[in-house]
Amino acid sequence: MRLLGLLFWFILLPTIGWAQSKVPIPSFNLEVGQASNPEQVAGTLEVIALLTILSLAPAFLIMTTSFTRIIIVLGFLRNALGTQQSPPNQILLGLALFLSFFIMAPIWGEVNDQALQPYFKKQISQAEAIDRGVRPLKRFMVRFTREKDLALFVRIAKIEQPKNVSEVPVWVVIPAFVISELKTAFQMGFIIYIPFLVIDMVVSSVLMAMGMMMLPPIMISLPFKLMLFVLVDGWYLVTASLVKSFTG
Repeated sequence: MRLLGLLFWFILLPTIGWAQSKVPIPSFNLEVGQASNPEQVAGTLEVIALLTILSLAPAFLIMTTSFTRIIIVLGFLRNALGTQQSPPNQILLGLALFLSFFIMAPIWGEVNDQALQPYFKKQISQAEAIDRGVRPLKRFMVRFTREKDLALFVRIAKIEQPKNVSEVPVWVVIPAFVISELKTAFQMGFIIYIPFLVIDMVVSSVLMAMGMMMLPPIMISLPFKLMLFVLVDGWYLVTASLVKSFTG
């Protein structure tokens, strides 16, 4: 073993030395110093703001996209099946994330074309890029926000009565969109629960009629619920319903 180890190092060390001499390894330094002009201070504040936004990116992804509705409906589906931790949380989160990417791709493409690319080419200012980038997301959220919920937050915010939806600030639209998504997700979850609830009731009634009250009904109903879900191609139906609820 020692001979093999020495042979390994004799072979590997020249390769490492060549890589170090040929391929430079990048490094990143973060220093705190004294600014010499206001532009440096502004640049530093922009970096701090960017890092703050990146730390809040998961919250933006959850609250301003289709992710909320999808993950709640998938959670209801798993509870209705009664399969405990199958599929695992990682699978449900991954499926919800990629379905959200699929649904939001046209909106994010519009943000890239109208805001990011012109800003990178220095054709528009940072403020204008933010304004342009928010517009497609705002249109998406308003499309799936109930008027009642939007009016609630406009009233709570005590802002001037807007003449149309475009005048409503985005910080008012986001919470209204979230509670609208919660209601829609719970409605879809209720519909998903109904057939599985019927199976549970039938199995419980049969077991009680046979005098098997000590046998847990879930042990008998679970195979029937799984068989029903597979026979109707449940994942196809649920996924299609979720995607079509946003795309039409």
